[in-house]
Amino acid sequence: MDTALAPWASQSLVARFQRLGLFCQVAVAAVSGGLLWPDHPWLAGVVGFSVLLLPLPVLGLEFLLLRRVGRADPVPLPGWPVLVSAWVTESAHYLRVFCWQQPFRWRAIPDRLQGEGIRGRRGVVLVHGFCCNRGFWNDWMQRLTRENRAFVAVNLEPVFSSIDGYVPILDHALSRVEAATGLPPLLVCHSMGGLVARAWLAKHRAGGAYRHDPVFRVVTIGSPHHGTWLARFSHTANGRQMREGSDWMEGLQASWAEGSAGLPPHRFTCWYSNADNIVMPPSSGTLRGADNRLVQGVGHVALAQWPEVIEGTLAYLDEGT
Repeated sequence: MDTALAPWASQSLVARFQRLGLFCQVAVAAVSGGLLWPDHPWLAGVVGFSVLLLPLPVLGLEFLLLRRVGRADPVPLPGWPVLVSAWVTESAHYLRVFCWQQPFRWRAIPDRLQGEGIRGRRGVVLVHGFCCNRGFWNDWMQRLTRENRAFVAVNLEPVFSSIDGYVPILDHALSRVEAATGLPPLLVCHSMGGLVARAWLAKHRAGGAYRHDPVFRVVTIGSPHHGTWLARFSHTANGRQMREGSDWMEGLQASWAEGSAGLPPHRFTCWYSNADNIVMPPSSGTLRGADNRLVQGVGHVALAQWPEVIEGTLAYLDEGT
């Protein structure tokens, strides 16, 4: 079995930054708690836990913004009890993914391209989103390993470069999986990864590089296909591209409207949620003509780990093979 990662997946700046951030949080919590403990032990505990759990109130603020930003959206927003439940669930997934899988376990499961039963069975390429790495997909990779499927999970780096700069990474991953299986792969993308897939398809369609359909199907999970309101606060190259109405986004939409997206719309599946705390308004997660599937009351990270989404996506692997 091939246990080696591709050259572009052998290191992760995201993992380094997230480890550094966690160590800083622990250090600040320990120092502040230690200073307060002799006179105010209860306050020391409160301050220490507040520092460690600082991202969770930020997530809560995102859900509050979702209610405001999405009030005129055609997708009905959930009520407050559902949003509170979504925040709790999202917080749990956030801690697991951003505090464990991505900083410490991103290389735990290697790409799988060799082994008995790989040839002739459709494989998968997994593409993460903004400020993530391949550790985001650990649950998926464990499942695909058990099912004896070929797969490659990419790292999109440099972290803050243009979305178009990730096209060669995706191209290499798709080629590796198709070479291993003999079949066009299923392309599964979370968040910004869906825009990377569309940029790759549009570029290769324009270049006339296809001998056949480049991928079997594209599945996007919580992808901001029409931009996201939150991106207005980003000043990175890829963040600016994800702003609503950006020149880059308008160009991508034009290629879709002209039918030059590189794959027929019905070969796209777009999972989206009315409680997505990153993609707002919610209808931005859909594409005209695609198989748009609404999941009620699930946050952005949790959406990619949701059983309905995993089962519904991997079911495509047994179609047409």
